[in-house]
Amino acid sequence: MRFDIITVLPGLLESPFAHSILQRAQQKGLCEIVVHNLRDYAHNKHRSVDDYPYGGGSGMVMQIEPFAVCIEQLQEKRQYDEVIFMTPDGETLNQTIANNLSTKGNLMVLCGHYKGIDQRIRDLFVTREISVGDYVLSGGELPAAVLVDTVTRLIPGVLSDETSALSDSFQGELLDAPVYTRPANWRGHQVPDVLLSGNEAAINRWRDEQAMQRTKARRPDLLDD
Repeated sequence: MRFDIITVLPGLLESPFAHSILQRAQQKGLCEIVVHNLRDYAHNKHRSVDDYPYGGGSGMVMQIEPFAVCIEQLQEKRQYDEVIFMTPDGETLNQTIANNLSTKGNLMVLCGHYKGIDQRIRDLFVTREISVGDYVLSGGELPAAVLVDTVTRLIPGVLSDETSALSDSFQGELLDAPVYTRPANWRGHQVPDVLLSGNEAAINRWRDEQAMQRTKARRPDLLDD
């Protein structure tokens, strides 16, 4: 699977992709993440990619030309399943979206900055708009990293225990059950006996019950959906 990420601040994405699961996924050849500096596609001596908004108002708007040139050059080399724009007014990222995207081959991700991007970019090139929550960040780089992380870990072979992704919170429309590890007793706080019983059926029932209780208490909206 390949991600092409277009950003005006590529340095912000160096660390998230250079460690842990994402690093191993790339080393295994299961995932390719390529970051493109939007300024490399700006045809002016200052390599500027923004300008004042038509109609007045505060902030600067990212211009259409650098994005268009970059996108079109990338599309000449390969076909993309989605061209995704990270934006607060997009559909909210959830596990269902991540599962769907993990089955794709090539994804392009656009990172906005400043006041926003020229609407024509969204109208002409973007096929999907995704938000990571109802709040505003300084740019789309961190949301892009979140998207790549949540999708990549679902690719077969990325996680050492392939079943772990299937038992994550939200995979079964429920939050995950509590988890414990050694020691069984820490300062009088005991791990539930059922987890020490070796009875797999009883353990699974306990986990299902706990997942339901936790979801009811913390995210009842998931049950409504």
